Amino acid sequence: MKRNSGYPGALNSDDILHEILIRLPPSTISKLIIVSKRWMRVICSPSFRRCYISKWGHSFRLLGFFVCNFLYLGRPRDGYRRPRWEPVLPILSTCKEGDDLKLSGILKHLGYFIDSSKGIILSGFHPKTYYVYNAVTKQKYQLPEPQQFYKILCMALIVEEYLDGDLCYKVIRARCECKLKERNTVSIETFSSKTGKWKQSTLMCSTSFALRPRTAAMVIGGIVHWFAMWGKLAIYDPRLGDRYIALTRLPRGVLSHEHEESVLGESSDGLLQYGQSNNLGLEIWILQKEPATNSSIYCNCTHTKYKWILRWRLNFKLLWKQMPSLSSHAKETQILSFLPQNSTSIFIRAGWNILLCDLETIMVETVNYQGRGGSISWESSKVVPYFLPSWPHASSGVMTT
Repeated sequence: MKRNSGYPGALNSDDILHEILIRLPPSTISKLIIVSKRWMRVICSPSFRRCYISKWGHSFRLLGFFVCNFLYLGRPRDGYRRPRWEPVLPILSTCKEGDDLKLSGILKHLGYFIDSSKGIILSGFHPKTYYVYNAVTKQKYQLPEPQQFYKILCMALIVEEYLDGDLCYKVIRARCECKLKERNTVSIETFSSKTGKWKQSTLMCSTSFALRPRTAAMVIGGIVHWFAMWGKLAIYDPRLGDRYIALTRLPRGVLSHEHEESVLGESSDGLLQYGQSNNLGLEIWILQKEPATNSSIYCNCTHTKYKWILRWRLNFKLLWKQMPSLSSHAKETQILSFLPQNSTSIFIRAGWNILLCDLETIMVETVNYQGRGGSISWESSKVVPYFLPSWPHASSGVMTT
């Protein structure tokens, strides 16, 4: 498209162009940055992105599934060692972009997978070496060594976006006790990309608790949710500057006493989702604040009452009616993971097969991936999907004048 040739005069105004583009669906908007440098500048600007996402919501694209073997995390020197043929950070690629990430060689230098958020990957070697990698900008950063030694720990990755479009992040290391003792405190260490330093602090709770080791927190709206021992959930809001942690019991549904797998996620309406499964089926619960409590997201989580609402219950027999070829894996079926900011779809594992299930229609499809397949040690591994935000970036296309 030539400059000032064939352009309606109205499109020369960025404000009018903004109002036109914001009405286009997500499937179209990402293709329009190649129209001209001006269109690319408007679409990729942080202000347009915020307005567009508030209207259409977030969208993500799946690159694959990261595999992290628990046998190698925090092991002693004489413990179980990773064989040389096994990659430190395997990825089960589901698309060309996932293949490119695997072939780039960067994963060989990141250590074991810990967590990811908004395309940012947190990885490393416990207890001293950690990396943060931005798959969009292709930048890797090694965090300074932590000040505290935690033999057993759980972690959290908080990624925040600011008005200028920059991503800032925090990494939290939380100590887990080797022996379950009656404690109402937990030691944590927080790294901030703003300061470039670790800061140690102690969180307090009104009752005794212990965090579940070797897990990563689900962060929603800046609030950290950790699995805790004895069927509880620990909630911590680092934005308030206080050092208190709240506890709430996990839901006690039909599967509560015999579930084999449990996962956390974020719903499409910004609430915490909890999923649990056994060989028979799964349940999905939503954590809501009690109506009488303060509706502000900055209210102290320790002063908030929570309530679990059952949103979905699924019997796996319904799936095998659609896919009888997979019924032989019925005893190995379990919930695998939620999709980001999604209340209707989940990933399920059946043997070495990964299935995408729509909970509204009870339709299921097989997710094709390239990787280790049946050689994955599912009992000792964490397999989690890796998504990138679908928003276009300035380097995504070829610009014309």
